[in-house]
Amino acid sequence: MPDDYRLYSPSAARNRDPILEVLRAHLGASDTVVEIASGTGEHVAYFAAALPKLRWQPTDPLPEHRASINAWAAGLTNVLPAIPLDATSIDWAIPRVDAVLCINMIHIAPWAAAEGLFAGAARILAPGGLLALYGPFRRAGVKMEPGNAAFDADLRCRDPSWGLREIETVAALAAVNGFDPPAITPMPANNTMLLFRHRH
Repeated sequence: MPDDYRLYSPSAARNRDPILEVLRAHLGASDTVVEIASGTGEHVAYFAAALPKLRWQPTDPLPEHRASINAWAAGLTNVLPAIPLDATSIDWAIPRVDAVLCINMIHIAPWAAAEGLFAGAARILAPGGLLALYGPFRRAGVKMEPGNAAFDADLRCRDPSWGLREIETVAALAAVNGFDPPAITPMPANNTMLLFRHRH
């Protein structure tokens, strides 16, 4: 696929190495990983090149994103073609996998997307499987950093159903869907990685 299908996200180059470091420490040696809302595809292509023994399935609901994902992943034999997927869908049409990765989605989507993410991940993850969630989060009763507070206010102005989610609320949603409490890893630029293991 020609390079001109590729889309670019400025944040991808900034956060890909910290995310990769966490994934490298927590993914199995030959896991199959589904990425939800792969966006431009820059992340999945970078991770697949760095972790060539893992098998990657990118997804995105937008056709222009899927074209970009496939362009970025061209030549990588461990990345499957991107497939359409809406996180809120009941049927993800994905077989059982070892891990689900979702980067920077649940704060720029209605809460129904987070609900769909955890319900869908619970359906396709093997017992002990990993759901890795990255992005900016709030903490209950803790004042947000100025940068995150401004970002949260901007998101809510753009769409009242968007905004930074409280880790405690996300953890409660995870528990309802059969996940253990998250391992919380602080990341650069006031972001956080939440790692959930599925119990069932």
